[in-house]
Amino acid sequence: MITTQGITKSFGSLQVLKGIDLHIDKGEVVSIVGPSGAGKTTLLQIIGTLDRPDAGTVMIDGIDVSNLSKKKLSDFRNQHIGFVFQFHQLLPEFTAIENIMIPSYIAGVSQRQAKQRAQELLQFMGLADRASHKPSELSGGEKQRVAVARALINQPAVILADEPSGSLDSKNKEELHQLFFDLRDKFGQTFVIVTHDEQLASITDRTIHMRDGLLETLDNLEPLDNLETIEQL
Repeated sequence: MITTQGITKSFGSLQVLKGIDLHIDKGEVVSIVGPSGAGKTTLLQIIGTLDRPDAGTVMIDGIDVSNLSKKKLSDFRNQHIGFVFQFHQLLPEFTAIENIMIPSYIAGVSQRQAKQRAQELLQFMGLADRASHKPSELSGGEKQRVAVARALINQPAVILADEPSGSLDSKNKEELHQLFFDLRDKFGQTFVIVTHDEQLASITDRTIHMRDGLLETLDNLEPLDNLETIEQL
């Protein structure tokens, strides 16, 4: 599903990523943890094609995105990657269902199809009765569920989430975390989640630890058969 090889990234004289080799399978829920400045968000942005590495390659869903033109990269991002941010990033002037439909409009989907898909997602999220509400009329947990629905609208290959529960209270955190696994079970959705939340990291299929721009350990893995498999990770 996702493979990175030799990813490096510097900002001026500061090298943030120092050679990242990583593979994530379809349907995995993977967390990336580590201290501030470890390179977690930079790695997530590169996987999400929001930034380009200085060196190395990124393969997503069988496509090498490293050499795509700016236009093709934008189209690929819209169709294959969904994003969930800490502060939902909903547009305040639009209703919940309108916010969810925006990526579909960008992809050229008809209004009828986009609305039908958005309604299905709202139903799954337990928010069918909130479709016409604007973000200011929604709770924090409801806003983040709308943001997740927006990320899912184009049926992407992967959802990338950056501290998705960081602004939520304990109850809404637990519900959002459970939602990720419900979506994986129902749709086979792949999630890569940058988080400082130990509880979330502990329940993901795999925890990737980063420090000083390098991968430290990969937890929760099944026993590996040979050195070649380890090297691929």
